[in-house]
Amino acid sequence: MISQKIKRLRIKKKLTQEKLAYLSGISHNTIAKIENDATKNPAVKTLSHIAKALGVSVDRLITGKPNGL
Repeated sequence: MISQKIKRLRIKKKLTQEKLAYLSGISHNTIAKIENDATKNPAVKTLSHIAKALGVSVDRLITGKPNGL
C-alpha cells in the first residue's frame, strides 16, 4: 500500500510527519490521512510532492521498487 511505503520511507529518512509536510508543501493533516489509510487514493500531484520531499520517484511510492522495477 502507498500509505505503508510513504511511512516506511519517511521513518527511514528520520522525518516526522510535520517535517515531511513542510518539505512537501502538503498539509500535516493530509500526510497523516494518507499514512493512516483514511485517504486511499491520493492525487498524483500530492504523491509527486511527497516523492520529491522523500527524494524518490512517484514510481517508487507506488511500486515500492527503485525506478518502478
